[in-house]
Amino acid sequence: MNSNVTKAVILLSGGLDSTTALAWAIREKAWQCTTLAFDYGQRHYVELAASAKIADENGITDHRVIRVDLGVIGGSALTTDLDVPKDAVEDGNIPVTYVPARNLVFLSLAAGLAETIGAKKIVIGANIVDYSGYPDCRPEFLKAFSKTALLGTKAGSEGRDMEVVAPLISLNKSEIIAMGLKLGVDYSLTRSCYDPDDQGMPCGHCDSCHFRRAGFEALGISDPLPYPTI
Repeated sequence: MNSNVTKAVILLSGGLDSTTALAWAIREKAWQCTTLAFDYGQRHYVELAASAKIADENGITDHRVIRVDLGVIGGSALTTDLDVPKDAVEDGNIPVTYVPARNLVFLSLAAGLAETIGAKKIVIGANIVDYSGYPDCRPEFLKAFSKTALLGTKAGSEGRDMEVVAPLISLNKSEIIAMGLKLGVDYSLTRSCYDPDDQGMPCGHCDSCHFRRAGFEALGISDPLPYPTI
């Protein structure tokens, strides 16, 4: 193994955005990637199986899953019995699908893994669609976390690099999909729905389904995943 190769930890949820970010890290940057998924008590559990499949399809030999039950904290429709909003109109407020401190927790654990394996980069699929509603996807937060990780780790105290990278941060959903298609992403493997059916297929009515479907439609192509006709 080339000692000059940059190692990266990729937060891979199994969704459209994180899968595109993984493809970018592999094909644009040629980084040696370890993928990291989280079993955090989410109702869209099908994403975990998708993340493992996507890692395998991309030749990842080190795919890890960390169990952390954010349902104990509560406060989100993704981890409790609160209803996932359907066909809702955005009102500018933080949505009930926001999971309190999720990315703060995930990035902290990713930083620990990065420190252990000597990775200099932590890649997250946060983007402009996310940070319009989720505060833990904002560029300011990601930049501040990079500084915090250096201050709070042995790696940082020894002068080693560790940086959170968000390659999709300025892109909307159609731009992300267009980027992924150029990188050869198979979007049929990804899962994005907040409230999938028993077979893991999208509901077609939650915010995540809306943004994903609109992204494909803006490019004049169909999402490879089926949606209900009602």
